[in-house]
Amino acid sequence: MNFAWPKGKNIVCVFAHPDDEAFGPGGTIYKLARDNDVYIICATSGDAGENRSRIKDKPLGEIRAAELQQSAKILGVKKVFFLGFYDGTLSNNLYHQLAKAIEEIVVKLKPEILLTAEPLGVSGHIDHIVVSLTTTYVFKKLKSVEWLLYHCLDESHRLPFMRYFIYFPPGYKHEDIDLMVDTADIWEKKIEAMKKHQSQVKDIRRIIARYKKLSKTESFLVKNHHDLLSPRP
Repeated sequence: MNFAWPKGKNIVCVFAHPDDEAFGPGGTIYKLARDNDVYIICATSGDAGENRSRIKDKPLGEIRAAELQQSAKILGVKKVFFLGFYDGTLSNNLYHQLAKAIEEIVVKLKPEILLTAEPLGVSGHIDHIVVSLTTTYVFKKLKSVEWLLYHCLDESHRLPFMRYFIYFPPGYKHEDIDLMVDTADIWEKKIEAMKKHQSQVKDIRRIIARYKKLSKTESFLVKNHHDLLSPRP
């Protein structure tokens, strides 16, 4: 693998919901945005979640979309694209429609790198899995995109979330992780971005509390076209 930390590149991050960026690889996004033009594609507005913010007179999707815009600004993201799908509905019935919407933006931006959740969705969330699969499909189709970064959890970061969902995928062993980004030096920026998602403040408190005992690293599987297209031995 010849992947090196990028500089002067276009990078497109593809997520299912507002908050996936900050609660997930937010520190890495901030670091990437210092040297590159980073964009976010968000498949849904998170309209099916809870609203624990003080704003009660607007639709939840509108509130969460605004929260993502605020978070993205802190992380240094140049622009956020919303695809307009409904939270919780992503499935194989929408694969091609979602892939087409992602591809159209990627073709315009001409990124060298795509970043998304690993194929099990990091947390097992079905929306995350569908976004990962469709982003992978777009990556395979567009040879102009050189690298695909899958955000993942290592085993130590996986353990505190054992009861979060009905199925939470196992964490990755260190020897299987291609890139670990130390975000300790900019951790407060990540926290600042997370706190913009006040409608999800319950999750913010839980994540911050758990990370007090964990290293401030974010992990990735790094793939190129050879990795994804070569048959297994």
